[in-house]
Amino acid sequence: MKRRKKKQKNKIDIRKYISDIKKRIEPKKWFASFVSTGKKTITDFSKGIFSKEVIISVMTVLIVLVIVLLNVLESSKSHREGQGDVERYEERARHPLTGQIIEQELDTLPRVFSIMVENAADAWPLVGLDEAFLVIEAPVEGNIPRFISFYSEEDTTRKIGPVRSARPYYLDWATEFDALYAHVGGSPEALDLIAHSDIRDVNQFFNGDTFYRQNGNRFAPHNVYTFIDRLLDAWDAKEFSEPDYDMWKFADGEVVGNTSIHLDWMDGVTYDVEWNFDESENVYERYQGRSPMKMEDGEGIFSDNVIVIATDIRTIDNEGRKELRTIGEGDMLLAQNGEVILGTWKKESADSRLNFYNHEGEEVVMNAGKTWIEVVGSLSQTEIIK
Repeated sequence: MKRRKKKQKNKIDIRKYISDIKKRIEPKKWFASFVSTGKKTITDFSKGIFSKEVIISVMTVLIVLVIVLLNVLESSKSHREGQGDVERYEERARHPLTGQIIEQELDTLPRVFSIMVENAADAWPLVGLDEAFLVIEAPVEGNIPRFISFYSEEDTTRKIGPVRSARPYYLDWATEFDALYAHVGGSPEALDLIAHSDIRDVNQFFNGDTFYRQNGNRFAPHNVYTFIDRLLDAWDAKEFSEPDYDMWKFADGEVVGNTSIHLDWMDGVTYDVEWNFDESENVYERYQGRSPMKMEDGEGIFSDNVIVIATDIRTIDNEGRKELRTIGEGDMLLAQNGEVILGTWKKESADSRLNFYNHEGEEVVMNAGKTWIEVVGSLSQTEIIK
């Protein structure tokens, strides 16, 4: 995919953006209040209060309601006439992990492989992240971000890594897919959690054949890699059962704006991220440290959905290890189709899917394709760029 020249855009403070969203919601609240007043007026009217003011109020409410009803009916008719083909298209079978159109519904859910991939500068360039259907990025020691990347069993990714150690919060994201979890060792908390849970664990320390070390221009601990084929063999060898997981809602998005987002990970710019919207392809290109992020083979990273979720993060030991809250709910920002949607993320338990809702409380429909999730302590770390 060719990358277009990056545009100069204006940065918008996220707090101001949230305030503007709330202002746009206010008219809806006013209308609801107006209707409620109208109902009371009609009730009074039915009880025999026939003053001139009441009659005028009743007539006004009726006229407004008729106008609103006519507009809704006309809008619905136009939508049906203009979007009939799209609706029929949406009814076609979709892949449960990517939402891509497939010929027919799958008989079983695809097996999922989750892999810990580091993002320390000493490990660059990375490999295989561009082919994951989902990547979740969260901070570890020193606020350096680390990834958990997800792949479906049909993927043919030849090389993924460098693979690094486990942290407890990544386990909750792997568990929601019943995914195989590939890593190289881990923090004491993570290893203890693995030992006392049914996580489908593949630790390089005890499964050497599933991984390999690349020597020469790579040095430990930044030189461990794995393949999808080897992960498939590990799944079969360990006789893991078929997975069971919930699915997001998917559709094929259309461009409605030209908004990008910038994420401030820590002091300095080394790990700062910008998802620059490409209107011609309706995708976001990942920039890291002010430059397009490139994989080992020179490929860039593109995503159809970019989500920023805010949660509680604290340091728990002298090594700087983190504790992140993964269960419950919190603020969420979703970038798709060139626009930003503010709302809430929710995850009821370790094995339930992470879902996203807009300010109206409706589940967000994801664009078919790839998704990246950025996990931060506050949405104030995010800037909206127009």
